[in-house]
Amino acid sequence: MSLIVDLAGRDDELRRALDDLRMNRYFATRGVLVKSAGDWPLRTAHSQVLAVGAGDGAAIAAWLEEEPRNTDALMMWARVLTRQAVRAFRQGKNEALLRRAAGVARDACWAALRQLPEDPVPWVCLLDLAKLPIDLRHLDPFFSQRPHQWGRAPEMGLFGGPWPLLHEVDRRDPGNREAYHRMREYADACLSGGLAVDFSRWASGRAPYGSALHVMPLHAFLAEYLRRHGDGRDGAIAFWTTAQVKHYARKACDDWFYATPAPARSQLSLLDLNHLAFVLVACGEIGAAGVFEEIGPYATSAPWAQVSGSLGRDWQSEFRRMRDSSLRRQGGHRR
Repeated sequence: MSLIVDLAGRDDELRRALDDLRMNRYFATRGVLVKSAGDWPLRTAHSQVLAVGAGDGAAIAAWLEEEPRNTDALMMWARVLTRQAVRAFRQGKNEALLRRAAGVARDACWAALRQLPEDPVPWVCLLDLAKLPIDLRHLDPFFSQRPHQWGRAPEMGLFGGPWPLLHEVDRRDPGNREAYHRMREYADACLSGGLAVDFSRWASGRAPYGSALHVMPLHAFLAEYLRRHGDGRDGAIAFWTTAQVKHYARKACDDWFYATPAPARSQLSLLDLNHLAFVLVACGEIGAAGVFEEIGPYATSAPWAQVSGSLGRDWQSEFRRMRDSSLRRQGGHRR
């Protein structure tokens, strides 16, 4: 089977919108966002992919110029500017430039949420900006109105940080997948990998049956693996066979994948499916075959490329090898 590695995955309409953006046209993007109106998880997921496809944002800027009060155009402009600021941070740009980029992106987020206060996406963007070297309180448009100490950790006392931003997302879209991953990334980038793992386990522990947050510890484990074994140091294979990894792999499989009715699994995040398939095989737990069947040819480079790269292997070959082995094993059990 040939693998299809594509931002849009199996969503043909989203793929057409991405093609449109590459030609500096925004009409298909507008159509995709109109159809996702009111479906906050879908709007969050689509806008995240579209922001990547928008590149330097020329098409979105043209859209905003044509329709300066359009809520979708304002939200996408916030997405584009946020992504540019975070990219500058990852490239190691100087702090003065980062503060300016973060300020411009923050203002775009505030403009978007003024136009559509119930939209969680601008708050997700503000959470993404929290990992930059800026005063987090300056991201919050309601900072002066909050009665409690800003950034206070919740009752479980994990760490101080941009909790009010996460709470604003939760008010609009409880358990928003991207928002919780942005909070995990904040902990990983600004505090420690151990706290990022703790946060992911905490989020999974309080998530309802069927929530994508049950997969988040697997993402945190990958980041921890890369810190410890990204250069192929000893113990790389054994990392995935610990009791903790096995527990959360089983939990994600049972409480997310199999908790989702089979007809609805085509809507699950391909990135999450690929993480789950990899970790199930790597830790020796059962269930990977069903996940691979759901993935089909739509492999994502993560986590395969990161782990395979650390071991000097080709990630697509590793994906096929692990998939074929899982499907053969399942076939043998059926016989």
